[in-house]
Amino acid sequence: MKAVIPAAGQGTRLYPQTHTKPKPMVRVAGKPILGHILDGFVRSPVDEVVIVVGVMKEMVTEYVTDQYGHRMEVSFVEQEQTEGLGHGIYQAHTVVDEGPICIALGDMLFDSDYGEFLAAHDDLGDVDGSIGVKTVDEPSNYGIITIADGRIAELEEKPTDPTSDLAISGFYVIEDANWLFDAIKHLIDNDIRGAGDEYQLTDALQRMLEQGAEFGTFDVGDWYDCGRPETLLEANQVLLKHRSDSDDQADAATDSSVVIQPADIGEDVTLSASVVGPYVSIDDGATVEESHLTNVIVGRNATVTQANLKNSIIGDSATVKGTPHELNVGDSSELQL
Repeated sequence: MKAVIPAAGQGTRLYPQTHTKPKPMVRVAGKPILGHILDGFVRSPVDEVVIVVGVMKEMVTEYVTDQYGHRMEVSFVEQEQTEGLGHGIYQAHTVVDEGPICIALGDMLFDSDYGEFLAAHDDLGDVDGSIGVKTVDEPSNYGIITIADGRIAELEEKPTDPTSDLAISGFYVIEDANWLFDAIKHLIDNDIRGAGDEYQLTDALQRMLEQGAEFGTFDVGDWYDCGRPETLLEANQVLLKHRSDSDDQADAATDSSVVIQPADIGEDVTLSASVVGPYVSIDDGATVEESHLTNVIVGRNATVTQANLKNSIIGDSATVKGTPHELNVGDSSELQL
């Protein structure tokens, strides 16, 4: 089976972090979001991954090739214009042969393994596809599924008047890739745009339903939409805690600093007279001096001095000096308070 990962979007909800890097390359718990997704596929039955690139594509292709090219078969296709998720998935038709595929969104992380999702799909029996779902409090913010007789009866993207609170999670399994590509092509050829004036994957799946496709669902458990600062920090917490539980890491102290687990400290990091953690991820080359950090992501080569930070994201090569309490500072910024 091949997996398709759409990773071409701008990620405007993560500004200013995504002014200088594509959303899948924003780091959380020691590696880019995309790295965590690819780790999940390394452990799954998937034998090839197709990544849809777009904005700042070179950063994605270089990272994936260097870090995963020797671990799995990877290919790249480009979405030159970001015209929706369905449009992005359609770009993969040039490299995906007929047969089953799975789709994993490039900004969504899960507690469960992708192999578990694929096994849950197999357990559904004779279906044309399946979609991971989760009950949500604000269904109008999501693609929504309506169930009848144990199968999907209707799909709608971000409805103003939802008929269900069962949200599409961002993991899909389709048995016949060409059927899906044909459905998306119909939308594009006839300029049938959905939510956000874009070509939506949800609308293509709805067309397949109307053509007789039978789709089931499986529960995804906890999920983390890394497309917003608050949920990115939440994902950082969960991933660090899982790592700490599995590695049985203990708190640590340097000559002048204390690291409270769970935390991830990169290479060539300088800690001086600081308390770091819990739930802190510090990327390579960063410097933290005379500071106290809790639930913070610090980017590569960033500098934090004399600051008491909580619930904050500091971008690559940014400089923060002072005593703020919550920040979201983009790459190469300088802030003194």
